Amino acid sequence: MSDELKEVGGLLKEKRRELNLSLKEVENVTSIRAGYLEAIEEGRIDQFVSGVYAQGFMKQYASYLGFDVDGLVREHPLAFKISGEKHEFSYGIGTLEMRGNVGGGVKWVPNLLWAGLAAALLGLAWYLARSLGLL
Repeated sequence: MSDELKEVGGLLKEKRRELNLSLKEVENVTSIRAGYLEAIEEGRIDQFVSGVYAQGFMKQYASYLGFDVDGLVREHPLAFKISGEKHEFSYGIGTLEMRGNVGGGVKWVPNLLWAGLAAALLGLAWYLARSLGLL
């Protein structure tokens, strides 16, 4: 699989250079990080992201460069059959935890200020209504 992955990566890299595009330009258009694009071109994308992401990135990159993605998949089926093994990440649902206050402030203070302003406006409205004889 690795040889075919490298072969597809080489095709993508060659086409990108033909089009005179930098990795940064491709990154800006496709929103795929330049590091991942480089890993695709070197045939190492399976080392950095899960199989689903790797396949998606490769197909999106190939499509952007003008390749017939379905044809590319037919010609190089092993390159697009990246294992679905899970990679360890330092974040994710299993690691969600409450964050401390970054700014050192208290979250309820703005709500308290809005409530105080609303109460003051209601008090002012009541006072004006009473002094004008409307109540």
